[in-house]
Amino acid sequence: MTTSEAVAAAVTRLAQAQATRVPCEPVRDLIGTDDLPAAYAVQQGLVQARIAGGARVVGRKIGATSKAVQDQLGVGQPDFGYLLDDMDVSLDDPISMRTLVQPRVEAEVAFRLGRDVDVPESEITLDFVRAAVDVALPALEIVDSRIADWRIGFTDTVADNASSGLFVVGSEGRPLSEVEPVDVEMSLSINGEVRSSGNGAACLGDPLEALRWLAVQAARFGDPLRAGHLILSGALGPFVPFAPGDRVEASISGFAPLSVRFEE
Repeated sequence: MTTSEAVAAAVTRLAQAQATRVPCEPVRDLIGTDDLPAAYAVQQGLVQARIAGGARVVGRKIGATSKAVQDQLGVGQPDFGYLLDDMDVSLDDPISMRTLVQPRVEAEVAFRLGRDVDVPESEITLDFVRAAVDVALPALEIVDSRIADWRIGFTDTVADNASSGLFVVGSEGRPLSEVEPVDVEMSLSINGEVRSSGNGAACLGDPLEALRWLAVQAARFGDPLRAGHLILSGALGPFVPFAPGDRVEASISGFAPLSVRFEE
């Protein structure tokens, strides 16, 4: 099987799992465990198919930025995926789980960009990406895996659009002059019980460092970050499972609490 055939087979396997909500076997048997270009090619195949079906790219997500999540997933480095407009359920109450397979929820800081980050890689510094941020927002990411029992390796999660599902962002952003992402404290509760906690430093040392890392990767892939994009910078603590009927609330210091309810 050629690489292109393996990529196509992996796209088909993951797309079928998403369509049927029946988890599939990992795709590393097709693309290997170390071939990141192939894994991102699978991701692109899935994303482009959704765009062809009417979806629109609205931003990016950074995955596996905290040690806690890396340990949960058994991976040792971050990855990225795409955010599409049909993943945004910020205005839904309750949020339907009908498209989800094996969801988990995590809390993080999101950034809305005020300018393009379309410069040479050497110019993508922490100061540059800070200046590119319009506002920071509280966010819940509903991560999901099409791989049965979350038995993923790194190429599996990359191929699966960085194990993306849905996302929720708060309606009131704060400029970085008013909130320092590295200093925030996070608490995530389900039905009033705290299930996860963490802080800004857990996200690659600083959520803005995660943004800088993403901007560099996007430039290398020839698809730079754009003004208006929403960036989910990565979990501030472990992700946790939830069920239909649950009320999930994220409290991130400097922002109003973010509370949502889920239904089947």
